[in-house]
Order: sequence, then structure tokens, then C-alpha cells
Amino acid sequence: MKRARNEVSEPLDADARRRIAPVICYPVDSLAQPDLAAYRAAREGWEKVDEVVVPPRDARCFHVPVGHFFRIVSIEGPQVGDLNLWSAQDLGERFFSGKTRALHGTHLSTGDRLWSCLPFLRPMATITHDTLDWYGFDEHGGSVHDVIGTRCDPYTHRLLSGSDYHYCCHSNLTRALAYRTSRPKEEVESAVHDVLNVFMCTGFTRDTGQYFMKASPVRPGDYLEFFAEIDLLGALSACPGGDCSSEHSSDAAACHPLLVEVFRPKAPPEGWTSPGRNPYGRQHGE
Repeated sequence: MKRARNEVSEPLDADARRRIAPVICYPVDSLAQPDLAAYRAAREGWEKVDEVVVPPRDARCFHVPVGHFFRIVSIEGPQVGDLNLWSAQDLGERFFSGKTRALHGTHLSTGDRLWSCLPFLRPMATITHDTLDWYGFDEHGGSVHDVIGTRCDPYTHRLLSGSDYHYCCHSNLTRALAYRTSRPKEEVESAVHDVLNVFMCTGFTRDTGQYFMKASPVRPGDYLEFFAEIDLLGALSACPGGDCSSEHSSDAAACHPLLVEVFRPKAPPEGWTSPGRNPYGRQHGE
């Protein structure tokens, strides 16, 4: 439903107000950039030490030791996934999609980092390769790997449809985390957080500014690769919307599994050290 607009007459200087140039909220010129060449060199001779298959309309947890790489891989057909990350030592340190969006933009790709929540605010993982980086932004303003969507959840589903659906990504991630930690779902649900929508193609409509999705360009063999800057516990849900070309909480969409692979390099990237928590928090006792 389109929101009401133009109920108030424009002031005489309306066009002048609109022409004011925007200012980037968080300029990142001073932000240290990852040494991608060093990360790529560290792949040479690496060893795959673990893999996890995430079934369709379900989620699985996985562990990535600090200094290891991991990949999320499309293996059977177009499929999007919802990714959560925590510090393996503390579920209170989790991926902060909002701050990641503020620093890197609405959609992520090679060289961008996934930042943790306050008071930690440090890189949790760095994207080291993206086979879909060719996509860019399409004519609709859509792109892949977004940090704008929150995750499909049964609460919103009930709000909008009046029915219950138990395979929303929020539910899948909650069940996976509960199983992995041997804790009740009610106890861990609050640790499930806004996601990186891996392979999902999304944007905002020009007229109403509404979040949209469209068929993902991902195909079997495509992957998104990360380097674990800290010791990570991850959870990935294979969204019940499949490639999200029509709806994202449905048993009707064609869904496929996703694969998570973990690799141990022979040596860490040259010059790399695991980041400590944000200095402000350390200095002020946060």
C-alpha cells in the first residue's frame, strides 16, 4: 500500500531544499583497508577442515576458528541464505548489520567487513572473494548480499497474514543455535539478530522507498568467501523463499541446500593480527 504523499503544499523554496548536496554520514577514508593480496596469498596450500550442508528451509551452525577462511556455496540451484555471526566465546558479541551498512553501504562484496556490535565494534570477518561481484546495481536499484533486510520471522508473518509459519529464517536460526548450545529456544532467541542476506537480490523502490526482492542471480558453484578475523560461531538459514523471486516465507517456492566450507591456511596472511575490541570500550570500561 502506497503511503500518503503530497498532502501539504510545497513551500516556495522546495526545489532549492531538494538540491542541497548530501553528506556521507560515516566517511571511511581513515578506516584501515584489508590487505586483499595477503589474504589471497594465504589461500595457497590451504586445507579444508570442515563442511556443513544446510538443508532447504532449515539452518545449521558452524565454527570458524580465528584465522581460517569459510565459504558459503550454492550447490544445487538458486538459493539465498541468512547469516548470523557471534564470537565463539561470547554470544553477546554479534554481527552488527546496521553499523556495517553505515560503513560499507547497503550491499557488501569483496573487501567489505562484517562488524560486531557495541561495545566491541571490531571486524568479525572480511569478505575475500565474491563470484557475484560482477552484478553491481541493476536498473531497478537491486544488488546482492544486502544488510538492509532483517530476516523473515514468524511474528511479522502472523502480523501480515494472520497465519503461523515455522520455517522462517528467524525460527530456523533460533532452533539451530539452541541445538548447538544445548540451551532452550526461549533462552537463545534474543541472540538471533539482523543478518547478511547472502545471495539475495534486493533494493528500494524509487517511488515509495519500500524494500523489494527479486530473483537472485546466484547459480550452482557461486560462493561468498570470508576470512575469520576472530573466533566465530556462525549460523546459516537456507531461506524458505528459495531464490526470493516471489515470496520468502512459503512452502511453494523451490528451495535448495547451501554448503558451508571451512579452510585452514598453512600460515596466516602476512602482517595480519586478530583485532582487539574497540579501544573506546577498553578505555572507558564498557
